[in-house]
Amino acid sequence: MQTYQQLPPDAFKIFLVLFLSFLIGLEREEHKAARGTYFFGGVRTFPLIGLIGYSIALIAGTQLLPLTIGFLVVGGFLLLSYWHKLSSPEAAGVTTEMSGLATFLIGALTCYGHLWIATTLGVASLLLLDLKAALERLAVRIAPNEILTFAKFLLLTGVILPILPNQEFSHFHINPFKTWLVVVAISAISYASYVLQKLTKGQGGVVLAALLGGAYSSTVTTVVMARRSNTEQEPHLFSGSILIASGVMYMRLIILLALFNRELMSILLLPFLVLTAVAVGVGWLWTRRADASTHAVKRDFESKNPLDLLTAFLFSGLFLGMLVATQLAVTYLGRGGLNTLAAIMGVSDVDPFIMGLTKAAGTLTPLKIAASAILIAAASNNAVKGIYAYSLAEHKTGLQSLLFLAALAAVSLVPLFWLG
Repeated sequence: MQTYQQLPPDAFKIFLVLFLSFLIGLEREEHKAARGTYFFGGVRTFPLIGLIGYSIALIAGTQLLPLTIGFLVVGGFLLLSYWHKLSSPEAAGVTTEMSGLATFLIGALTCYGHLWIATTLGVASLLLLDLKAALERLAVRIAPNEILTFAKFLLLTGVILPILPNQEFSHFHINPFKTWLVVVAISAISYASYVLQKLTKGQGGVVLAALLGGAYSSTVTTVVMARRSNTEQEPHLFSGSILIASGVMYMRLIILLALFNRELMSILLLPFLVLTAVAVGVGWLWTRRADASTHAVKRDFESKNPLDLLTAFLFSGLFLGMLVATQLAVTYLGRGGLNTLAAIMGVSDVDPFIMGLTKAAGTLTPLKIAASAILIAAASNNAVKGIYAYSLAEHKTGLQSLLFLAALAAVSLVPLFWLG
C-alpha cells in the first residue's frame, strides 16, 4: 500500500494505457500470424500508439489543436498502411487501421481522467476484433429485410415517440405521447416474439410456435394452426397448441397492464397467472396424447413483420377510438354499457380496448369495474377464437379447440363473482 502511494499520480494511467493497447496489439498480432501477409502493427506498435496519444494529451492540456494535429499525424501513418494494402492483390480491410485510431484515443482519454470510457473503448474494440468470424456469420444469417424491420422499430421508439407532446388534450384526456407509448409497448412485445421465432427457425415444433405465437397474437396463431390442421392428422397436437396460445395471451396482458396500470394489474395478476398456467398446462398435456399420424409435424408458422408503419398508425387510431368509446360508455351507459362494449371488442383485437381501460381505470372508471370489463373482453375473445377454429380446422381439431376455448372463456369469467 505504501509503495502504491509513493508512485507518481500518472503511473496507474500509463499502466492502463499499456495494458489496454497491448491487448489490442496482441489480438492483431495473432491475426497477422494467421494470415501470413502484410499487416499493420502488433504487440509493440499499438502500445506505442496508446502512449503517443497519452503524451500528446498531457502536453496539450486543455488545448484541442495539438491533440487534433497528433491524431491526424497518426492517422496519416495509418492511411499509408491502408494505401499499401490496396496495392496488393488481396482484399484490403481497414479494421486494423481503425483500431489504431481507437488506441490513440484510449491514451488521450486516459490522460484526461476518463478511465471508464477509455476502458470501455478498449474492451469494446477488443471484442469487435476478436469476434470477427461470429459477427460475419451473424450478418449472413440476418436477411436484409430484418435490418429494415429493426429500423422501423427504432423509428417508432427513438424518432416518433420523443417528439410527441406529453400533455392531455380535450375532455377525453388524450395524451399523444402516452398513446404512442402504448403502440410502442405492444409493438415491442410482438417484435420480441417475432425475433425469437426467427432465431429458433427450424427448431422446435408446433408447441413452440404456439408459445411464441401467443405472445405475438393468439388470434392469428389460432387461425394459422386451424388451417394447418386440415393437412395433418394431429387433432390433439393442434387443439392443444391452440389452447396454449390463448394461455400465453394472458401473460401478454399481464405485461401490458404492468407497464400502464400497476393497480389494475395487481387485481388481475392472480387470475391471469392461474388462467395462463391452466391453459398452457392442459394444452401441453393434451398435445402429448397420441394421434393417428406417426410422423413428426414440423413447425411452419412464421409471424409477419409486426412493425408495419401503417399498422402502427391504424392501431393508434383504433386505440384513440376505444379510449373515447370507453369514456362515453362509462359516462352515459354505466357498467352494463362498458361490459357490453367489452364483449363486442372480443370479436376483434382486444388490445386497444384493454389499453384504453388502463388509461380510464382509477380515474373515470373504478378499478374493479375496469378489471371486470377486461375479463369479459378476454373471455369473449377466447369464445370467438373457438368459433374460428371450429370453422377453419378439420372437424375433430375444430371441435376440440371449440370446447377448450369455450371452457377457458367460462373459467376466465369466474373472478367476476368476487370482483362484484
